Amino acid sequence: QVQLVESGGGLVQPGGSLRLSCAASGSIFSINTMGWYRQAPSKQRELVAAITSGGSTNYADSVKGRFTISRDNAKNTVYLEMNSLKFEDTAVYYCNAGINFHDGTSIRKWGQGTQVTVSS
Repeated sequence: QVQLVESGGGLVQPGGSLRLSCAASGSIFSINTMGWYRQAPSKQRELVAAITSGGSTNYADSVKGRFTISRDNAKNTVYLEMNSLKFEDTAVYYCNAGINFHDGTSIRKWGQGTQVTVSS
């Protein structure tokens, strides 16, 4: 059974920084694109940033220049470095990964979510 375990959320003041981590565990052959999504109250879940297995990245316009996504393929882990945080970054952040298994099957897996609150 595959799990995505997120960590690093919390309460931070505007202008502050946080680093989120998401580690995949289980009988995994490989992982394709990994990404971070977020969902604020009464809003739809939106893509924040994504990174391919080769390291290509894309970001939501609202976080460009402030957030950086990276991954460690050896550890099956993706990170989200968040700087210059704003009130509007407050949301539950979810990790997502396209996981390939040894038998040739694949799934898209979600983490349980981690709360990020930006408040003074």
